[in-house]
Amino acid sequence: MVEILKKTKLSDNIYEIVIDAPNVSLNVLPGQFFMLQATEKSERVALSVSDWDRHEGRVKFVIMPVGDSTNDIVKKNVGEKYYHACGPLGNPSDLVYMSDDELKKEKIVFLAGGVGAAPVYPQARYLNEKGIRPTVILAARNKDLLLYEEKLGEVAEVIVATDDGSKGFNGLVTDCLEDLVKKGRSFTRAIAIGPMIMMKFAVLKTKALGIKSIVSLNPIMLDGTGMCGCCRCSVGGETKYACVDGPEFLGEEVDFDEALRRLKR
Repeated sequence: MVEILKKTKLSDNIYEIVIDAPNVSLNVLPGQFFMLQATEKSERVALSVSDWDRHEGRVKFVIMPVGDSTNDIVKKNVGEKYYHACGPLGNPSDLVYMSDDELKKEKIVFLAGGVGAAPVYPQARYLNEKGIRPTVILAARNKDLLLYEEKLGEVAEVIVATDDGSKGFNGLVTDCLEDLVKKGRSFTRAIAIGPMIMMKFAVLKTKALGIKSIVSLNPIMLDGTGMCGCCRCSVGGETKYACVDGPEFLGEEVDFDEALRRLKR
């Protein structure tokens, strides 16, 4: 069991939760996730890590409840405990395995959609610590749903895009990326994290622009250990499991139509 140390409401239905995890916090790397279970009767939920503190032994998540098990997670308050936490799981971002020289040759843009802004932060922070300031296109339906704008601004160049034009660029994250390229910006790698449909169209856009894309398939994960098969997906014509082979994959190799059908199930 793990104790809840802090709980913050970021918007109407999005919460930031910090748990006490002194041992596992030592091993977390950007791109990984945890399985969190609120009660003995709840299902386990895969949650991307949004931040951690190795010194204080804390791990942070951002969660938007959509069902009984995720609601069980956000209903608990500071001082209460979750029944189970398991992590870090999954493979870290490819950025972790690149040398400093390799990273400095890249021009990286993150496409952060909705709660996808939270798992983008650890990767942007990692690059910032290497002396590299990436670009983050922070997107949401409207300004009230933007997450981590100030936090990301500490480690990256942040460009806001809202569907309704209430703040920043008026349009989708893909439209904003295309606009930047038309204005002379050049990128070698785009890392898209957000809703599945957003990542699908991000891949189509980056391919058209000649930019390598990486996506995170966290949305279709359930068990998190490769045993249930719910996150089975086709990548490069081969069967992969998002939880153990990913969660990040080369975007143009992912069969998004299949992944979207699996998500509906």
